[in-house]
Amino acid sequence: MRISTTIFLTDETITPVRLARELEQRGFAGLYLPEHTHIPVSGATPHPAGGPTPREYGRMLDPYVALGQAAAVTERLGIGTGVSLPAEHDPITLAKQIATLDHLSRGRFTLGVGYGWNVEEAADHGVDWPTRRAVTHDRLALMRALWASEPTAYDGGAHGRSVSASHAWPKPWTGGAPRILLGGAAGPKLFARIAEGADGWMPIGGRGLSESLPVLREAWEAAGRDPKSLQVVPYAVLPNPGKLAHYAELGCEEVVLQLPPGDEREVLETLDAFGAYL
Repeated sequence: MRISTTIFLTDETITPVRLARELEQRGFAGLYLPEHTHIPVSGATPHPAGGPTPREYGRMLDPYVALGQAAAVTERLGIGTGVSLPAEHDPITLAKQIATLDHLSRGRFTLGVGYGWNVEEAADHGVDWPTRRAVTHDRLALMRALWASEPTAYDGGAHGRSVSASHAWPKPWTGGAPRILLGGAAGPKLFARIAEGADGWMPIGGRGLSESLPVLREAWEAAGRDPKSLQVVPYAVLPNPGKLAHYAELGCEEVVLQLPPGDEREVLETLDAFGAYL
């Protein structure tokens, strides 16, 4: 099982370059970064874990810029978002950013996608909260059109975005699209979306997989997808040997461990401890 990591990189933490080099040298499989453009100070939307929103949420680096640095100083390290919020982006520009990053890293990029939790943040991006899931998948469909091998138009209808058939290079390294994993809580709507057009699921914390995985696999196979191709990547995991063994037994081939949003010393000490799982 591949062992990857995630961290809230900020202006106060270890740098992307230092971390990426350490991860590759130590044999970790990948680095995933989360995304929030800003955190409105009103605090009207409670943090999902309860209590005040942690300091690092309002200070995190842009994941695509930071991952570009990470890719530039490594050769094998996987890079990805965990998760990005496409509903908050212009999809034409985001398609270019993702394709460029995947091209320059020679296919090492994974697009982890989420729907967000902060209502005020989304509103500042012009996102109507009840429509955020539909908006997200509209953005993904438009990006796929731009990544297609031939100029392909996309019409999102009255409530979506559209793009004319266009020349749009570079393309993702392996053609079509990078690996796409959807984040979110287990449920039939999410699983239908995963089966319809993603490569797998990125469940935060990885709880309840014994119960939810059979349901996801049923939706996956009902959509005509190859059972062997489904990828489930437990994300932001605080590890122990029993937990990782459980994921392996369930067929997970990659797990993403949570690093602290700390300085160089704290992060490297955590990597020392995580080395036991490699």
